[in-house]
Amino acid sequence: MDIALVGVPLDLGATYRSGARQGPAGVREASRLIRQVNPTTKVAPYQLCNIGDVGDAPTHPLSVERSVELVQEFYERIHRIGASPISVGGDHTVPLPILRAIAKDRPLGLVQIDSHSDTFDEFMGTKCNHATFVRRSVEEGLLDPRRIVQIGLRGTRYGDDDIEYGSQVGIRMITMDEYEALGRDAVIDEIRRVVGSGSTYLTIDIDGLDPRDAPGTGVPEPGGISMRDVQMMLRAISGLDVVGGDICEVVPSLDPTGMTCINAANLMFELTCLVAVARTRSGRTAQRAT
Repeated sequence: MDIALVGVPLDLGATYRSGARQGPAGVREASRLIRQVNPTTKVAPYQLCNIGDVGDAPTHPLSVERSVELVQEFYERIHRIGASPISVGGDHTVPLPILRAIAKDRPLGLVQIDSHSDTFDEFMGTKCNHATFVRRSVEEGLLDPRRIVQIGLRGTRYGDDDIEYGSQVGIRMITMDEYEALGRDAVIDEIRRVVGSGSTYLTIDIDGLDPRDAPGTGVPEPGGISMRDVQMMLRAISGLDVVGGDICEVVPSLDPTGMTCINAANLMFELTCLVAVARTRSGRTAQRAT
C-alpha cells in the first residue's frame, strides 16, 4: 500500500462543541460523490498509487491521553509498511500522535489551514488537546518551526501567549487580514518559500474555511477562507514532498445540509492527489496489481 486513508474518531480534546468523533463516518458517506481525476491538475491518484481505506484508529472513550497512545501505535504500523497516511478526524489533537509516528527520524515542515494557531502551552488546564498540537510537535522535534506556515488565523483570542510563542520560534503566521492583503497567489508563493523542498505534512482544521462553506464544526469563526481558495492553493502546491495530511474538526451533527462533510471529502481527495504526486516523483510507489 502507498497511501492509507484513516479515520480517527476522537473528540475528547475538543473544548467547546463535541461531535467530531463522528467526522470519519460522515466524510466517508460524503466521499461517494468523489470521482477519480482532479479537474485542474489532471492527477488521477488511483492510477498512480495503491490506495486503501484501512478503517478507524482505535481510541479510548474516556481518556484523551490513552487515545493518543493508541492512535500513535496504529500509525506506527502504517509507517512501518511504508504507506503515507491521509486522515480524517476527530478534533485537532489528532495530528500529534500521527506526527509522533511518522516524524521520529526527522522534523517535518507543516502547512496548516486553520482559524487558530494551536500553539498554547496549556489550554483549559491540560497540555494535550486541540489547541496545543503544534506547540507539542515543535517541542518534541517533530516539526521544524522555521518550515511551518499557518494560513487563515482569525477570531477573538484569550491573549497573546500563543501568537507570541509562534513568533519566537519562527513560525510563519498568515492571518486572514494578511491573506486578503496579499492575495491567493502570493500566499501560494509563501507556502513554497517556507516549506521548501523538504518533507512536509499538511493539516486542515475545517474551521479554517468560512462557516458558509463549513458550518459543521465545533468552533466556527466568521470571515474565513473560501472552499475555492483552499482547493486552488492545494492544487498549486502539487509537486511538494507531501508525506501525509489530515482534515479535522468536522462535526456532522452540526452540518444540516451535509456541505461540510462534502467539502471535507473533496479536500481529502486534494490531499490524496498531493501525496500521490509526491510518491510518484520520488519513486516511492508499489507496483500495482493488474
